[in-house]
Formats: sequence, C-alpha cells, structure tokens
Amino acid sequence: MKNTILAVAMLFVLGSCASKKKLLTAQKQANEIQIQLDKARADLNDCDSRTASLNNDLKAKNDELTSKNSKMKELEDQIEFLKKNNNNLLDRMSDLSVISKEGSESIKKSLAMMDAQGTQIRDLNSSIQKKDSLNMALVLNLKRSLADVSDEDVQIEVKKGVVYVSLSDKMLFKSGSSMINSAAETVLSKVAKILNDYKEIEILIEGHTDNVPIATDKITDNWDLSVLRATSVARTLQKKYGVEPVRMIAGGRGEYLPKVANDSAPNRSLNRRTEIIITPKLDQFFNLYTPNAGK
Repeated sequence: MKNTILAVAMLFVLGSCASKKKLLTAQKQANEIQIQLDKARADLNDCDSRTASLNNDLKAKNDELTSKNSKMKELEDQIEFLKKNNNNLLDRMSDLSVISKEGSESIKKSLAMMDAQGTQIRDLNSSIQKKDSLNMALVLNLKRSLADVSDEDVQIEVKKGVVYVSLSDKMLFKSGSSMINSAAETVLSKVAKILNDYKEIEILIEGHTDNVPIATDKITDNWDLSVLRATSVARTLQKKYGVEPVRMIAGGRGEYLPKVANDSAPNRSLNRRTEIIITPKLDQFFNLYTPNAGK
C-alpha cells in the first residue's frame, strides 16, 4: 500500500514539473512575441512620422507653387488689360488729324515692344515655375531616399532657388582627415543616384570647416582641408557612382562661411560640413534673363 501511494505521488510530481516547463516555455515565447510587437509598433510610428514630414513638405511646396501661379496670372491679366487699353488708344488716335504718320508708327513700335516684353515676362515666369517644380521634386526624392539617415548627418533645404544637401563632417571624415569613411559611402551612393536621374543640373561641392587652426605635413590650414574634403566627395561621386565630372565643381570655403558662430563645441560641429549644391545649368539660367536667347 505504501509503495502504491509513493508511486502515485511521484507521478504527480513529475506531471507537475512537466506542466511547469511547458508554462515557462509558453511564457518565454509570449515575451519574445511581445518584444517583436513593440519593435514593429515603434517602426510603424517612425514611418508615420517620416511620412507626415514628407507630406508637410509637399503641402508647403504646393502652396508656394499655387502662390506663384496666382502672381503669374495677375501679371498676365495686367498685360492683357494694357494691350486692350493701348489698342483702344490707337483706334482713337487714328481719327485725330494732329497725329503725324511718323508719330503713329512710333507708337505702334512702342506697343509692339511692350507686347514682346509681356511675352518675355510670361516666358520668364514659366521658366521659374519649371525650376521651382524641379527643386521640389529633387527635395522630395532626396528626403525619401535618405529617410533612414539621421538629420544630424544630412540636412536638405532650398535656399535662394537652389537645393542644398549638407553632410556633416563626423559622418564623412575622421578628424582632420579628407579620406571618406566607408559608412558615408552608402549616403553618397543614394545622393549620386538622384543626381544621375537629373542630367540637366550642375553640382557645386563646397567644403566648410570651423575656425580651429590646423597645420600638418600635408595640410597648411583650413582652406586646404575644406578643398581636399570637397574634392574627395567629388572624386567618390565620379569614380564609384558614375556622376559625370563635367557637371561638378569642387571648392573650399574654409572657416569663412559658418552656419552659426564658432563659440561652442556644438556650433563648431555644425559648421564642419560639406555641402552639395544642386543648381540649373548656368547657360540655361542666363537664358531666362536674355531676350531671344537660344533662338
């Protein structure tokens, strides 16, 4: 009888241990699933935030485009109003005997010149609108391509009608060096892809430093360092990612065009950067302001 009771007790203990192991295993799996779920939610929130930022940028550019279209429409209306008034004036003046034939011809030439100027204004507004649309597309494509890169490492903005891509030196280079880090090549490859998609633009690459003096066997000062860093970026875009060298200009600003005052370590870090400035081709740009250019 004692042996029977003992056997039953052992079976109960063994069964209890097996159930406990299953419970612990299930609990561990549940914890892992919860961790994966939390990560997925965090990724989704980050994606939503970036999408919202892109949508805000798109809305701002659309608003800007709408405003410029409205101004262009106002100019066209003014030109049309002036043309009608001038035509009425000519009709009335033709009835006046006091107007000589030479005077009438002179007035007609003046009106023809005004009409040509109105056409030029419309063409100029159309060209500017096209350039603004190109800039908006560039910014959106760059931000979409570089969405996984920290804002501290890459900043994209439009200033004075051109697109600026500002790359931090801590991402690109080691301190005092002009040799590009391998980690930065991924960012440059994404930028190069966008640049290669838009063959009608030119690229100015500017190196910038802080005001801390530097002097080594190969680098005389911050002028040297900023130029060497700009040419390193240009060389990488050309040789590794196929950007045509004829489209690129590399130069250095040294410490002389800071974003902010060099009065603290964080500010000096902001000033140490390489900027890729994307512009229309200069001949196309000047054609916007030259009557009958390219005809």
